[in-house]
Amino acid sequence: MKGSIHYRKDRGVWFVNWWDIFSNKSYKIYRYKGEIIYSKKIAQKLLSTMQGDYENGTFRIEKFLLSGWTDTVPYLFEWLDVIKDDVSPATYKDYSNSIRNHLKPFFTEHFFQLHEIQYDVLRKLLKSINRSGKGKLNVMYCLHACLKYAWQSKRISEVPPFPEKKLYQITEPVIQWLPSDRQIKIIEAIPSEHQPIFWWLKYHLRRPSEAMSLHRVDYNKEYDSFIIRHGISARKVVDFTKTKKEHIIPCHPVFLPIMKKMPVSVSKYFFTCKTSRSEGKRYTDRIMNRLWNNACEKVGEDISMYAGLKHSSCSQYVNECGLSLSDLQEITDHARLDSVKKYARMEVARKRELMNKNIISFPEVPLKKS
Repeated sequence: MKGSIHYRKDRGVWFVNWWDIFSNKSYKIYRYKGEIIYSKKIAQKLLSTMQGDYENGTFRIEKFLLSGWTDTVPYLFEWLDVIKDDVSPATYKDYSNSIRNHLKPFFTEHFFQLHEIQYDVLRKLLKSINRSGKGKLNVMYCLHACLKYAWQSKRISEVPPFPEKKLYQITEPVIQWLPSDRQIKIIEAIPSEHQPIFWWLKYHLRRPSEAMSLHRVDYNKEYDSFIIRHGISARKVVDFTKTKKEHIIPCHPVFLPIMKKMPVSVSKYFFTCKTSRSEGKRYTDRIMNRLWNNACEKVGEDISMYAGLKHSSCSQYVNECGLSLSDLQEITDHARLDSVKKYARMEVARKRELMNKNIISFPEVPLKKS
């Protein structure tokens, strides 16, 4: 069997002597889980662990070197600092919250080093996260990204399997949407100077953040189209969209006369608000939500801006205009057809209408006399 244990009288410590065939070097390992080995029993335990990994084909010498034993909590914050400039502000904020509010408390109470995090530990972590299903998934995504980085850095020998998605108990929400007439009434209830950005969102099926960050140079007059290449992340305008792809969409003919009536602006942004305190007087999420909610209150509607605009317009294309899902996918630039299937779900009133059409085909069910 590979490896052997020895005792150094001059230091009073035990160590494992190991010849590593991969690096073609001999190693003397004096520590187990970061602690100096002072007993033969611990040395034997270390040797058994190394031999077990070797027999299972998972052996990596880095796991047993001093640099290989890595405490989880310090490493999480070290990783967060390294990837700060590589992710969007919103992703960084979400990772930071996941580490501070969920991962740090768990790994402080349950001391597992990076290489000790396995499926059973992850199941225990999942149960400890006091968030909704999607919230739990975000925390686990954060840890998975960190462990992948640790594996690439040779801190761990493998990324462990994570709990199956069904264990997160994620419920797919029912899409709320409005028919065209009700949606239009809300937009018309918004002060006229603020309506253009809402009409743009209705007719172009984009995210509010993409409208708020749209630049004047993003409109190509020659081709009468918009280039969607900006977004907003953690309240900051970024030079990329949520999907990290640029999208070219033609200007809807109904929006063209609206656009021509918009006042000329010196701002670099396509849509501006006089009362905005943001750079370039661009619209903010707070301003747009306030305008939308006030308009909803005026006309007696209760629906979020995102659902009332993007979800509603997409659903109208399918359920009112009769477009196929593949047509809608083409318009919205969704990568997968599954992403637009949610817009094909009929509302209850429409289902009732279809059911009632066939009511004469069914004989009346006689009621039993009691």
